[in-house]
Amino acid sequence: MPSIAIQVGDQTFTATLQDNATAHALLEQLPMTVTMSELNGNEKYCYLDQSLPTQSVRPKDIHTGDLMLFGSDCLVLFYQDFSSGYSYTPLGQVNDPAGLSAALGRGNVQVSFRLA
Repeated sequence: MPSIAIQVGDQTFTATLQDNATAHALLEQLPMTVTMSELNGNEKYCYLDQSLPTQSVRPKDIHTGDLMLFGSDCLVLFYQDFSSGYSYTPLGQVNDPAGLSAALGRGNVQVSFRLA
């Protein structure tokens, strides 16, 4: 699977995508720039214009840099480790999430996704 670049302000993070139908469908929507909203002090999310195929799992442990799909159209980028009982479809993982939390900050933020 190709890598994607996730740009937040002047910082760019590279993520490795899962080899699944959901990640392939996300690639078809790139490049895209979205406004991601804050939730719970550990994630940013946005709703996509199109639904993606899902293969939800309950990961229990979420890690900084996890990129997941909630439901069929909610893209989520996690910036803190925590435990969760929710189900997500895994999309990928930021390769080196150091600085991701600081880059995303608090509140809404504009994030660009493109092929790396």
